[in-house]
Amino acid sequence: MGRKQRVLSGVQPTGNLHLGNYLGAIRNWVEGQSESENYLFIADLHAITVPHDPATLATNTYSLAALYLACGLDLNYSTIFVQSHVSAHCELTWLLNCITPLNWLEDMIQFKEKAVKQGENVGVGLLDYPVLMASDILLYQADKVPVGEDQKQHLELTRDIVNRFNHQFAKKDKPVLKLPDPLIRKEGARIMSLTDGTKKMSKSDPSELSRINLLDSADEITKKIKRCKTDPIRGLTFDNPERPECNNLLSLYMLLSGKTKAEVAAECQDMGWGQFKPLLTETTITALKPIQDKYQQIMADKGYLSSVLRDGREKAENIAKQTLTQVKAAMGYSMPF
Repeated sequence: MGRKQRVLSGVQPTGNLHLGNYLGAIRNWVEGQSESENYLFIADLHAITVPHDPATLATNTYSLAALYLACGLDLNYSTIFVQSHVSAHCELTWLLNCITPLNWLEDMIQFKEKAVKQGENVGVGLLDYPVLMASDILLYQADKVPVGEDQKQHLELTRDIVNRFNHQFAKKDKPVLKLPDPLIRKEGARIMSLTDGTKKMSKSDPSELSRINLLDSADEITKKIKRCKTDPIRGLTFDNPERPECNNLLSLYMLLSGKTKAEVAAECQDMGWGQFKPLLTETTITALKPIQDKYQQIMADKGYLSSVLRDGREKAENIAKQTLTQVKAAMGYSMPF
């Protein structure tokens, strides 16, 4: 029997995780974690590509690690670590920078969109972070990388960098860097905003009403669902392009309740919003309570959390250093004595 496939992913520590993060990524990791070898990191280096608050960066990092554990990540299958704790991420990024054509980065859609928002304040890091993302993946020789539709272009760039590096520096039929494949799950892969069913739920949205955070209180969840955008049509149905909010809220209910799409469609086909919203509210509160309770337990035991991240760093560092050594040797660097 061959080794398990290695899966790698990371989330930025920029505020609370929301249902989009959980249903689109973390819950998928939890459900499939025993089938693979998982490396899950807190992407704090990526967090500074836009203006950030240094007073909250470390706090958010530890909070995110605790949420990973509270959501059900099992340390028997998953290694959790902080990106900046493994210096190889930065070192490999510089090496890959030097073989990555500038126009590849300038063509990235997310850079174009974010650069417009930041104007003259846009930093080099925002242009270059896809190369850092490639380094994140390639250091661990990942087989699969869970990505949403909006991140597919970044994984394609990673694959381009792998092919370019191996062509320039690897021996024939003996690649140095592994070509990763995307891991895309259709259901729950794209949770939309509560205030606009055509936009993805996002931590960067200025309105707190647009998202339900995993640590929101029952009162906050009730308020957000009560005020979320709906339409005047009675009878709730999936997949109507003219009713994006309806499709989004039904999908949330389906994912949080554990019911099938057919079951939800039958249950809600004659409902009005006044009947459905309390149902979604109760289901959401019930689904999040075990996560919130576990999170509070973990945050109360800082020694345990520190030991998890220390062990994760050591395990990640061992693999990352091996890859970095291979890359530097292929590029002709002398090795330290």
